[in-house]
Amino acid sequence: MQTFALLKNARISPQKCRLVADTVRGKPVGQALAILRFMPKKGAELIRKVLESAIANAEHNHGADIDELTVSRIEIDTAATLKRFGARAKGRGARIVKRNSHIKIIVADKAR
Repeated sequence: MQTFALLKNARISPQKCRLVADTVRGKPVGQALAILRFMPKKGAELIRKVLESAIANAEHNHGADIDELTVSRIEIDTAATLKRFGARAKGRGARIVKRNSHIKIIVADKAR
């Protein structure tokens, strides 16, 4: 049984978020939550909230045992980009790109 949770348009770049996602991929959910709780990165808090939502979905919708769940997949995809302009010399402007992410976490039983 697989259950997922999704966060769209998170205000963090996918590259920064993938660094955090790589540390908890494939781990049991209890261990993953402990790692994320004490990691000093912005992406850790966002991923922790999505992981808690996926755990709650598995427990509520499928009656899954929390101790048996593992983080089977984490997908960090690129969302729409905010494009801004910053001032440069001689009246010119330079593009500032603010990247966003879609975070999808799939939890599954250890048997799968």
